[in-house]
Amino acid sequence: MRKKRRKSQPKVVRTLCILTLSIGILAGCSDTAVNNSDSNSMYSDQAPKSIKAFKVIKQKIGDPLERAAEAQSSAQFGITSKAAGDIDQILKKRGDMVQEGDVILRLRSGDLQTQRETAALAVQTAQDAIEKAKARAKKETQNQKLDMSNAIQKMELAMTGLTRNYNKMKNDYDIGLVTKAQLYQMETQMMSARMDLDQLKQKLSAVEPQEVSDELDVQLRNAQVNLQQLDQSMKNLEVKATVSGLLTEMPMEAGMTLQPGAKVGVIQRLDPIKIKAQLSEAETNRIGNKAELSYYIVGGSEKYKGAISYLSKVIDPETKAYEINLEVPNKDLALKPGTKLKLQLTEEKDQIVVTVPSYSIVKEGDNAFVFVLSGDTVEKRSIQLGRLNEPNQEVLSGLKEGELVVKTSPSQLSDKQKVQMTAIEEQ
Repeated sequence: MRKKRRKSQPKVVRTLCILTLSIGILAGCSDTAVNNSDSNSMYSDQAPKSIKAFKVIKQKIGDPLERAAEAQSSAQFGITSKAAGDIDQILKKRGDMVQEGDVILRLRSGDLQTQRETAALAVQTAQDAIEKAKARAKKETQNQKLDMSNAIQKMELAMTGLTRNYNKMKNDYDIGLVTKAQLYQMETQMMSARMDLDQLKQKLSAVEPQEVSDELDVQLRNAQVNLQQLDQSMKNLEVKATVSGLLTEMPMEAGMTLQPGAKVGVIQRLDPIKIKAQLSEAETNRIGNKAELSYYIVGGSEKYKGAISYLSKVIDPETKAYEINLEVPNKDLALKPGTKLKLQLTEEKDQIVVTVPSYSIVKEGDNAFVFVLSGDTVEKRSIQLGRLNEPNQEVLSGLKEGELVVKTSPSQLSDKQKVQMTAIEEQ
């Protein structure tokens, strides 16, 4: 029995040794596998990520931005009566096109006509009185000149006699028949007569027609002013268009009595005409510093240009929008109040913009980013987005045409990460 036990013990020991060695080998193999797995994982983290990119280009983001608009009169002018009277004739009716100066209606006023005739008679009477006064003054002047001419002729004859007597007395003085005192007396008489003659001639040359009295002139001027005022009042019996345009709001009938200042109607000026629209804040920003916009009639295809006459800087609290007005020529009156139009806030050239596919954009809250390829790394760059037209998104700022942007799985990248570009594809 002892021999058998001794023989079996070495077998047990050998078996235990084999088991221990096997477990050790298996454990070693397991550690080696784990180490190899960790090594592969580290290698994988350090390897550049393969990406595909596209080149940023400019392309059409969509059709031009449009906004509904409506034509309105550029201004409205109230027409009022300037005189009192009864409506005698209505020459233009509501809805008619009128030109500046056209007679819209005529009033009738018997009292005014009588006053005008009386004033005209007063003017004629004053003019006749002045003409008679002038004729009388002329006649008196002629008579005065005639009397003075006759007196001059008589004085000249007398002067001739005095001269002859003086010469004879001078001869007598030389022979001693008259004294020096007598000669001096004759000389003085002759000189006095000559002076009187010269004075009379001067008076004759200075004679002027007598002027009409100031009283008659004042009467005539007053009568003329009164007549002019009545003539103007007579003209005011014709109610005329002050501007060219469309006559509206004229509820007048023949026989109606009007007082000065009574409203007759309204003229809407249609040339130029106003185009009005309401814009959002974003649409207002699209206009920027533009001085004119394109427009077309709804249902038509021909486009026109119109100058921007007004663009509100503040939002209307009622409409919650910004008002814009265009003022455009309308000589052919193709546009009338109420005509529906479309305003083009952008042109075709404004639609060609920098774009990127929407799937290349990474959004973090209100911020948007793309990964721009620079060598073997990517840059996480902030961009400002504009209009969306799937799959393309307008980029207002942050990117330039020609730059390379990551196309594949951008959300798995980080700033300054190394990458390996495998292809450049189209957007």
